[in-house]
Amino acid sequence: MDDDGQGGDPPDSLGFTAAEMYMWQAFRNGSRFDGTVGDPEIDDPHGGRPWGAERSVRARVVCLLMLDGPPALHGRVSSIKLRGIQITGTLDVAGGSVTPYVEMEGCRFENEVLLPESRFGTLRLLNCSIPRLEAARLHTEGDLHLPRCHVHRGIRLTDAHIGTDLLLNQAVVHRDRRGRSVMGDGLTVAQDLQAELMESHGEISLRGAQVGVSLSLRGSTLSNPYGSMALNAPQLTVERTLYMTPAALSNPQVTGGATPARGVRVQRFECQGGIRLNDGRFGDAVDLEKARFVMENEQEVSLRRIQVPELRFLGERPQRGKVVLSGAKVVNLVDKSTSWPGPGGLSVAGFSYENLIPSGSFPLVRRIGWVAAATPEYSPEPYEMLASVLRNSGEDADAREVLLAKQRRRRETLTVPGRIWGHVQDWTVAYGYRPGRAAVWMAFLWAVGALVFAQHQPPEIKDGESPQWNAALFALDLLLPVIDLGQSGYWRLEDQWQWLGAILVLLGWILATTVAAGASRLLRRG
Repeated sequence: MDDDGQGGDPPDSLGFTAAEMYMWQAFRNGSRFDGTVGDPEIDDPHGGRPWGAERSVRARVVCLLMLDGPPALHGRVSSIKLRGIQITGTLDVAGGSVTPYVEMEGCRFENEVLLPESRFGTLRLLNCSIPRLEAARLHTEGDLHLPRCHVHRGIRLTDAHIGTDLLLNQAVVHRDRRGRSVMGDGLTVAQDLQAELMESHGEISLRGAQVGVSLSLRGSTLSNPYGSMALNAPQLTVERTLYMTPAALSNPQVTGGATPARGVRVQRFECQGGIRLNDGRFGDAVDLEKARFVMENEQEVSLRRIQVPELRFLGERPQRGKVVLSGAKVVNLVDKSTSWPGPGGLSVAGFSYENLIPSGSFPLVRRIGWVAAATPEYSPEPYEMLASVLRNSGEDADAREVLLAKQRRRRETLTVPGRIWGHVQDWTVAYGYRPGRAAVWMAFLWAVGALVFAQHQPPEIKDGESPQWNAALFALDLLLPVIDLGQSGYWRLEDQWQWLGAILVLLGWILATTVAAGASRLLRRG
């Protein structure tokens, strides 16, 4: 053997075990060092069965191969490929550059894995048991794979740069001492970040993270009973779509990232705790189909000021907590009437959207109730936003109904005289949004007045100067303000007839005033 190991043989100073010798030779040959025995119970890296020396290697030797390994055999490419191996000690390549391909499957790490500020080509840790993964400012040219790994004290990827994909599918990650399962603030992933069917027991923090294609949390369960947030990702940028949708369970070893076919057994996305996506930017969509949010009263699904072409709010109605869309900008709002929380559970102040695409039945009365539930205190903007969208889509009648609902809601905030006057406007012409009512009332009052005055011709004010008596014209002259039909000024009403005339004049002015007020609102709206 060589003292320094540069000739291809392991250095004498390290006192290699038989297992480490096998690993050394496998590295030079580019083959896999497989320590499994074929018994699933014994080979389970997450089980409690002990592994002997024949399948254990020191982390120091693994680091040597990563950073300064021997040359490959002729015609071979050196690589670290381990299966069913226990790595004792602490694997520490902090600040190092690892050139060989690294793949460890079904392995156990005795201590945390330290990779801060290191550089890799591709790093694949598959179905491994890892006490903690410390990889702040890690840089990979290719993928970082951690599928089916169990990480007991959290993953740190702060300011890391992943050259292609980051895979966390079916991983089980527990919290660190700060309560975070994944710390990925400032993380950059050039392509996809897949964390499908993942279990997170703590806060996932992705503040300011950037994902070049899509971020998939299909079928995952995020739980943080130790704090308020299960997913804390303000200023997150995803160039395509954020998925919080179901995932297929038909093949638990592989998740394809597509929507499950009909009839396939699925697991829905579930979040036990709050979500914060404030100020996020999403290139295609935020998809919440069949998502379940389990929150305490003070927790939120916060989508404040997000910008996204399509928001698919198609999940299960939260029983507690709050959904906040304040300041969000959406082009298409795809939703279900059964997905939104009840009164007090929704906030939409400043929320703008251009198109409504309901999934299933979403009648107008429920849509108006949706706005009412989002405004415990009266605010005109959500009503006007909904009316504008309906009008732009050609639903003018529905838009008028929404504006009428706005006026009725506003009436509740007025003083007693204001509420009385509001009721009068509502009963007569529906605040101007149903102008046909004025014509009906006018016709009714005119008919009543004509019939009554047909039974009684009042005396002339000046004999011989009055026009020919016409009960219908006389009643209409009383009803129409301003306009003079040449009847009411020539006949004298007395006793109860005087009261009847006064009532017709008063009602005529009320109808005219309410019509004018409604017309003014319509002109301001235009």
